Amino acid sequence: MTRSEKEQAIASLQEKFARAQGMFFTDFTGISVEKITVLRSEFRKSGIEYLVVKNTLAKKALEQVGGYETVYPTLKGATAIAFAYADAAAPAKILQKFKEKNEKLISKLCVLEGQVYDGAKLPELAKIPSRPELIASILGSLDAPVSGIVGTLNAVMRDLVGTIEAIEQQKAA
Repeated sequence: MTRSEKEQAIASLQEKFARAQGMFFTDFTGISVEKITVLRSEFRKSGIEYLVVKNTLAKKALEQVGGYETVYPTLKGATAIAFAYADAAAPAKILQKFKEKNEKLISKLCVLEGQVYDGAKLPELAKIPSRPELIASILGSLDAPVSGIVGTLNAVMRDLVGTIEAIEQQKAA
């Protein structure tokens, strides 16, 4: 790799590190190409980028972004990183499901919204609701009071209509 190619790789990684909401550092040693291809396909479906990186280039890119000093010690051995740009926790679910079938996958480290977690926390991070699930939950919570108000207004209107009808019947009699 020429110096120019290294600089381009560092710049590309720097942009990914700065933009990513979630980053999951893994060691894929001992996993077949076919299985990694399946994993990459799952990531692609969810808009997640999964790259094998050179540790020295990743460290240089992280140094330029700043604030990730605690990540440096994990940059040893084979390293691949899942970058999530929209839903920070989405890679955790995919990796956890894959890890259940492929025990050789090692979760080195997880970074969610700038917060660094040990790779052993992957099962817990996989339980975090996705962005669409959270939005649906919030909307459901907001909808409940509105439907309660609508129900109450409907009941008041029925009572009011009943009262008006009763008054009109008394006037007619």
